[in-house]
Amino acid sequence: MSDNHTPEHAPLIKTPKQLIIVVVLAFVVPVLIAVMLAQLATGGKKTPAATAASEEAVARRIKPVGEIVVAAAGGAQELRGGKAVYDAVCTACHAAGVLNAPKTGDKQAWAKLIARGQDRLTADAMKGVRQMPPRGGAPDLSDIEFARAVAYLANQAGANWKEPAASASVAVSASVAAAAPAAAAAPAAATTAAAPVSAGADAAKGKSVYESACAACHVAGVAGAPKAGDKAAWAPRLKTGADALYAAVLKGKGAMPPKGGNTALADADIKAAVDYLTGLAK
Repeated sequence: MSDNHTPEHAPLIKTPKQLIIVVVLAFVVPVLIAVMLAQLATGGKKTPAATAASEEAVARRIKPVGEIVVAAAGGAQELRGGKAVYDAVCTACHAAGVLNAPKTGDKQAWAKLIARGQDRLTADAMKGVRQMPPRGGAPDLSDIEFARAVAYLANQAGANWKEPAASASVAVSASVAAAAPAAAAAPAAATTAAAPVSAGADAAKGKSVYESACAACHVAGVAGAPKAGDKAAWAPRLKTGADALYAAVLKGKGAMPPKGGNTALADADIKAAVDYLTGLAK
């Protein structure tokens, strides 16, 4: 037997460098294993916020360049009842009997008109009667709205007329059809005159008040009222100044009743309408 003997259990770590490596690995390896296990456990799962964001991004990417929007013809404007139309358009003349307009509730003045029948009276009023312009100076009124206002006025004087339903067709005589060009001229003139409206916070309000209380006379120049947009007719009035014009309209002047016949309007609304009218003639 040889005298040389090799130890059976030689140490694995022989140098300080190997010791440091082993210590580092002892800390790093468990951490890496824990991270990998966590990723495996949560892999493939997304939070609700991330899912929503992803779906939104996809939707943006596949969204078409243009979109088609289907809207009801003429908009979704609700038809007004007879009283609402009367308050907005007819009261300016009929409440005070301006230019011999039959006063609201005057049974004697309305008796002969009611005797004509609902369809005939409605058709005559649509095309204009004497100094009353077509549709009372409010050409944007629908047939049904205007017919409801006529029924309301007649009923205040003792008639028992039924306001047309939204789906009903208003009977219009052949004479109304013949008068269509004249009726169409009024909105065209109003549109032309409305072009040079001055800008301002009250411009929209002034236009609204004008259309509801003033257009009946100023579109057609009823009883000498200066027509909207007529610079020659408005020139001497503009020279008097805004305050004088306000006072004249608020108190009434000549055939024009106070506040254009609608005393329920606030002073500020009347002034806005005056500004709108004068703006058309500048």
